[in-house]
Amino acid sequence: MSGSPAASAAAAPCRFAHYFVVCGIDAETGLEPDELAALYQWLEADLHGRDPSAATTGENFEQSPLKRTFKSKVLGHYPENVEWNPFDRDAVNMLCMPKGLSFRTQADQRQPQFHSFIITKEDGSRTYGFVHTFYEEVTSPQICSAMQTLYQMHNAEHASANPTSCSASSSSSSSSSMDSLASSLDEVDSPSPSSSSSSSSSQGGSGSYDSSRDTLYVSKALCLITPMPFMHACRRFLSQLHRAVTGTTPPPLPLESYIHNILYEVPLPPPGRSLKFHGVYEPIICQRPGPGELPLADFPLGEAFSLLGVENLVQLFTCTLLEMQILLYSQDYQRLMTVAEGITTLLFPFQWQHVYVPILPASLLHFLDAPVPYLMGLQSKEGTDRSKLELPQEANLCFVDIDNHCIELPEDFPQFPNKTEFIQELSEVLLTFGLSPNGGSLSRTHTAIPAHPGSNPSTPGRERKAAAIRDLEDDGRNGNLAGEELAMLELLQGNATLERLQALAKRTGVTVARVDALRAGVKGQGTEGQGGRTAAEEEELRNAKLNVQLREVFASRFTTMFADYEAFVIQSAPDLESWLTNREQMHNFDKASFLSDQPEPYLPFLSHFIETQMFATFIDNKIMSQWEEKEPLLRVFDGRIDKARLYNVRAPSLRSSNYQRCTILKESAQAIEQRLTKIDHTAIHPHLLDMKIGQGKYEQGFFPKLQADVLNAGPANNKWSHRTATAQRRKDRHRQQTEHLTLDNDLKEKYMQEARSLGKNLRQPKLSDLSPAVIAQTNWKFVEGLLKECRMKTKRMLVEKMGREAVELGHGEVSITGLEENTLIASLCDLLERIWSHGLQVKQGKSALWSHLLHYQAREEKLEQQQTDSPVSAGPERRKSESSIGMPSLRVSVIQDMRHIQSMSEIKTEVGRARAWIRLSLEKKLLSQHLKQLLSRQALTKKLYKRYAFLRCEEEKEQFIFHLLSLNAVDYFCFTSVFTTIMIPYRAVIIPIKKLSNAMTTSNPWVCVSGELGDSGVMQIPKNVLEMTFDCQNLGKLTTVQLGHDNSGLLAKWLVDCVMVRNEITGHTYKFPCGRWLGKGVDDGSLERVLIGELVPSGEEDSGRCCRTPPLQRSPSQTRRISITSLAGRGYKPTSAQIQEAIGEAVNNIVKHFHKPEKERGSLTILLCGESGLVGALEQFFHHGFKSARLFQRTVFVWDFVEKAVAYMESADQMGDLQETAEPLGMTCQSLCHYVNAINSTPRNIGKDGKFQLLVCLGARDRLLPQWLPLLVECPVILRMYEESALLRDRTTVNTLIGVLETLHDFPVTLETSLVKGIDL
Repeated sequence: MSGSPAASAAAAPCRFAHYFVVCGIDAETGLEPDELAALYQWLEADLHGRDPSAATTGENFEQSPLKRTFKSKVLGHYPENVEWNPFDRDAVNMLCMPKGLSFRTQADQRQPQFHSFIITKEDGSRTYGFVHTFYEEVTSPQICSAMQTLYQMHNAEHASANPTSCSASSSSSSSSSMDSLASSLDEVDSPSPSSSSSSSSSQGGSGSYDSSRDTLYVSKALCLITPMPFMHACRRFLSQLHRAVTGTTPPPLPLESYIHNILYEVPLPPPGRSLKFHGVYEPIICQRPGPGELPLADFPLGEAFSLLGVENLVQLFTCTLLEMQILLYSQDYQRLMTVAEGITTLLFPFQWQHVYVPILPASLLHFLDAPVPYLMGLQSKEGTDRSKLELPQEANLCFVDIDNHCIELPEDFPQFPNKTEFIQELSEVLLTFGLSPNGGSLSRTHTAIPAHPGSNPSTPGRERKAAAIRDLEDDGRNGNLAGEELAMLELLQGNATLERLQALAKRTGVTVARVDALRAGVKGQGTEGQGGRTAAEEEELRNAKLNVQLREVFASRFTTMFADYEAFVIQSAPDLESWLTNREQMHNFDKASFLSDQPEPYLPFLSHFIETQMFATFIDNKIMSQWEEKEPLLRVFDGRIDKARLYNVRAPSLRSSNYQRCTILKESAQAIEQRLTKIDHTAIHPHLLDMKIGQGKYEQGFFPKLQADVLNAGPANNKWSHRTATAQRRKDRHRQQTEHLTLDNDLKEKYMQEARSLGKNLRQPKLSDLSPAVIAQTNWKFVEGLLKECRMKTKRMLVEKMGREAVELGHGEVSITGLEENTLIASLCDLLERIWSHGLQVKQGKSALWSHLLHYQAREEKLEQQQTDSPVSAGPERRKSESSIGMPSLRVSVIQDMRHIQSMSEIKTEVGRARAWIRLSLEKKLLSQHLKQLLSRQALTKKLYKRYAFLRCEEEKEQFIFHLLSLNAVDYFCFTSVFTTIMIPYRAVIIPIKKLSNAMTTSNPWVCVSGELGDSGVMQIPKNVLEMTFDCQNLGKLTTVQLGHDNSGLLAKWLVDCVMVRNEITGHTYKFPCGRWLGKGVDDGSLERVLIGELVPSGEEDSGRCCRTPPLQRSPSQTRRISITSLAGRGYKPTSAQIQEAIGEAVNNIVKHFHKPEKERGSLTILLCGESGLVGALEQFFHHGFKSARLFQRTVFVWDFVEKAVAYMESADQMGDLQETAEPLGMTCQSLCHYVNAINSTPRNIGKDGKFQLLVCLGARDRLLPQWLPLLVECPVILRMYEESALLRDRTTVNTLIGVLETLHDFPVTLETSLVKGIDL
C-alpha cells in the first residue's frame, strides 16, 4: 500500500464507500455447480427423508442447464482490506448473487437489476451493500462448450426419461422449496409468456442452447459496500458505471478514476449537511439528517406502503414491535430489502434486537427453524404457490406475501393503539404524494410502459408480465386506476397539444390538480437517458420528503405514548460496572405503575410491548446514558419529548386516549428540501490516475479488468484525510462508532452480551461457514437460549404471582394486574410453541405442540383399544382420602384434557387449542407433569424431531420441565377466567354428619350453586342420593351454595357437614362448610341455608405436586366461622378485645377489596358471610353477654332479640311514644321495622341465623347499619336479654363500632342474588 496507512486509517469512519466489488464467472475454474445449493439440496433431502447422497452431486439433470445454479466468485474487490470493516468474501459473494450465476441466450430478456443487502456483524453493527447486476457476453470457448455438453447430457437424460416429449423445457425441480432457490427474477423479465422458459426447443427459445447458433450471456454484479444506507446515490453511481460500459463511446476517464474517487475522495456528508459528488456522467447528491432529526433512511417507504397498503403495513409494524417471527416473501430482492428496512426504520426510537436477514440465501433456509424472533426475507420463485412453502412453525409467524399485497397474521395479537386514526393520518400523507392508501399507487399502472434500463429509481422489477399487470390495473383493491382513468392518462401522455397546454399552465402557475396527482409518480421515468437530470432528482426529493413525513407520523405516536417514560425508569445502581454485573436481577422499569397510568384502550398492546427485548434495551440505554454518551436514537427521542413538554404543558388529563396528530410534518420535509436544493459540500472531481498505459482497454459491453494497484491505496495527499483531527471529525467518528454500537472494553462487552439476555448471541447467522458442524453449533445456541428464556419466564411468573398471593395473605403491596398475568401466560404459550417447533422433521398444521399432542393421542387411544379388547378387569376406582369423603378422584390424563379442549366449539384453530390446553394444564397444576408424560414416549419424539431439536436434548429437557414444575406453587385461574362461555360439567356431593343424624332424609332436597359468573339455578337432588352431576355454563370461581329441602315426610330433619362441588374440567374443588341442621323445630328452624365456599387445595395425596401455597380464603383453624349457636360453637367464648379486632379486620378486608382493580376483586360474599366475614364478627358482638337462657331446652337467638326490639318499636309507635323523637330517628325506626318484616315474610325457609345474616348484608348494602345500632341499644328489651357487662350495653364500644361501620359508606356494596333471593325491598 502506498498511501500512508496512518492517514487512511484515521480517515476511516468518514469514507462514503468501503469497498467496490465485482462478482461473476471465473473463466479459469469454469462452470462449477453451486456447492451451497448442493448443501441445501442435501438438507432438503434429509428433511424429506430421501437419500441425501443422491442429491449431493449438485448436478441436477432434471433441470435445464440454463436454469441450474453455478458458483459465482468475487472477481475483484478494492481495496484489499479495510481494517475497521474486514472483507467477508463468502458473505459478499452470497449476497451479491444470492442464486449464483445465471445464464441467458440472445433470445432471453437481459434487463439489468438492482438490489441491496445488509450484513449484520456479530456485535450488531451493519454494513450495506448495493448491487447492480447485468448480463455480459461469454467469450470463453471452454465455457460455451461446457454448456453445450451439459445440454446434450440433459437432452439425452430427458429423452430416456420421457420419450414422448422432445421438448427441452425444464421440468419441475426436485422439491418445492428448492424452487425458491432456483432462478426467479430470471423469468420475471420475459415480457410475454410465449418466449418464456417453457417454450420448446424447436423455436430455438431459451429452453435450449447451441453454441454455433446462440450467444451465451452470464450475469455479473457490481457492488458498493458502504457504512450508511445511501441507496439512491449508490444506485445512480452503479447505473452510470454500467452505462459507461455499454455506451457506444468510451467514458471520459478510465473507470478506475471514478471508482478510486468514490472509495477514497468522497467523504460521508457530515450530519445535517448534503454532499455532491460526481458519477461518470452526472453529479449525484446525498444528504444526511442533523443531530435532532430522525436517523438516515434512504429506502423508499412510499414503495413499501404501495406494496402492502397502509392497513397491512400497520399490522406488520405491530407484529414487529411485539417481536413475533416475520417472514417477507417476494420474487424481488429489492422489495424484500425495501419492506424490511422500511419496517425497522419505523421502529424509532426502538431497534430490532433479533435475527435480521432481509435476504436469506437459499443455503441458509434451515434458519427458518430458529426458535427465536426473526425478521427474514425469502425469495419466492415465479409460479410457486405459498401453500407449498413448508415453514417450521406458524403459531407466531407473520407471513408477508409482498407480491400479492397480503399478509397472514398470528392469532389474537393486540391492535396498535388508536389504529383507525393512525391509519387515517398516514393515508392523508400518502394522498398528498399521489399514492393510494390501499396499496398500489396512482401511477403504478404505468409499469406497462417499459422503463429505460436503470432509469427509474423508485420501482425495481417494473418489467413484469403484461398479463399480471393488466390484472393489477383493474384491481381496485390495490388502489390502482380503473380502465378509463388509465385511458385518460394514456391520452394525456400521448397528446402533444395537451402536453403544451400543461406546460403553459405550469408556467402561468395554474395547476391541473387531477392530472398532477396522476402524473406525480411518473416523473423522471424516461428522462435520465436523455441527460435531463432534474426529473430524477425531483423523484428523489419527493421520495425523501414522503419518507420523512411518514416516519414522523410513526415517531409522534411513540412520543405521545411514552411521553412520561422517564418517570418510571428505576435508577438503582451507583455506577456502570455494578449495574452491568447485576443487570439480570434488577428491575429497570416500573411496569405496573406505568400501565396503571395509561388509557384503558392502550393496555392490551402496551402490556405486551413493555415485555419485549427492544423495550428492555431501550430502557438499558436510558440507564447507561447517565454514565456515558447517549445512544443516538435515544438522544433524538428524548429531545422530542422535551420539546413537546415545552410546547404543550400537558393537562392533568394524562390518561386521555385522544389521538394527537403529528405537528411537524412540514418542517421536517423543509429541512430535507433545503439540504437537497442547496448543496453544502462538493467532493473532488474524478481525475486521471497514475496508471499503466494499454491495460483495461475499452471494449463495449464488457466490464474491464481493473488495475488493482491503483485502487488498493488511497491518495497520500488527501485534503480531508489530514483534517480528521478537527473537532467535527472527532465528533463524527464518535457518532459513527456509537451508531455501530461498538463497545470499548472487554468487560462491558461481556456483560452487555449477557445483559441483552436472549437471542443476542445468535442474533446473526454467519453467512459464510455452513458446514453441518456450524449448523449444529447454531442449534446448540438456540437450545441454550430457549432454556434460559424458559427460566426467566417461569421466574417472572412466579415472582409476580407470589407477590400477589403474599399480599392476599397480608404481606406488602400488590403489583401484578390481570392484564399482566395474561400477557405472561400468552408469552409462555408462545415459548412452548417455539420449543415444540425447533428441529421438527416435517411440519403438520400450524401448531407444533398440538400436532405432537394429536400424535400422542392417536397412539394412546390405539393402546387403550388393545387393552379393552383383552379381558383384564379394571380395578375398583380408588377413593380419595377421608378429608374429602365422597368425591371420586379425577383421573389425571393428558388425553382427557385434550378431549375437553376438542369438545369446545368456541375454539376454531389448532394454535387456539394448544393455548387452551396449556392454560388448562397450568390451572390444574399439571403442565410439567403432562409435558413430561408427552415426552416420555421417546419413540414418538424421535419420529417427529431431528437429532438437534431441543426436545431431544435430554438434560435441557429435564431442566425445562423442572422450571415448569415451579409454576405449581401458585394458583392460576387462567382457563376459567378466559373461556367464560363454555359448558362445564360439575359434580356436587353432600356430606351429612352420620353420627348424629340419619344420612338420608325423606324430604326432597334441592341445591343451587353460584359463582362469580352466574348460578346454576335450583336443582332437585334425587331422593337418597348424595351425589349429582350437572352441566352448566362456566360459573367462574364458585362462591355460594344454597341448600334446602321441603320438610316433607317423617325424617325431615337433616344434619349436613358440608357440600363439595368440583369443576370436572379444571378439577378445582370447593368446600362449602355447613355443620348445622336443616329442619323445622331443630337448631334455628332453617329449611335452607346459604353456604360460603372455599377452594380446597388440589390433591395432596399426589406427592409429585406437593409444593402448594395456602389457598386464598382459609384460616389456620380449618373450621369455618362457627356460628355461635351451632353444635361445635357452644363452648367457644371469644374475649371482647378479640371480638372488636375481628370486626375491624372484617371491615378492613372489605375496604381493601374495593381498592383493587375491578377485574381482580374476587368475591365480596366471602368477605361479608365467609369465615372471618362481617356477619360472623357482628354475630359475636351481639352474642357477647347475651342471656341465651334455655328454658324448656329452647335456644334463644340474636334474631329473637331483634324481633322483640322491632315489636317494641312498632307498639310504641302505635301508642305515639315515638312521636316526640326527632324525625330522622323515626325514619330509621321505620326502615328497621320494614326490613325485619320483609325478611320475616319472605317465602324462603331461612332460619333465624340466616335472617340475621340477611339483615346485616342488606344494612351494609343500603348503608343503614350504623343508624340501626343506636335503636337496638336504646330499646328497653336489651335490659332483659343482655347482661350488664355485654358489649352492646357499653356506650363507647357501640359508638366505636358505628364509626367503623360508617367507613363502608364510600363503597357500592352489591349482594349476590343467592343471598337476597325472594326479598322485595
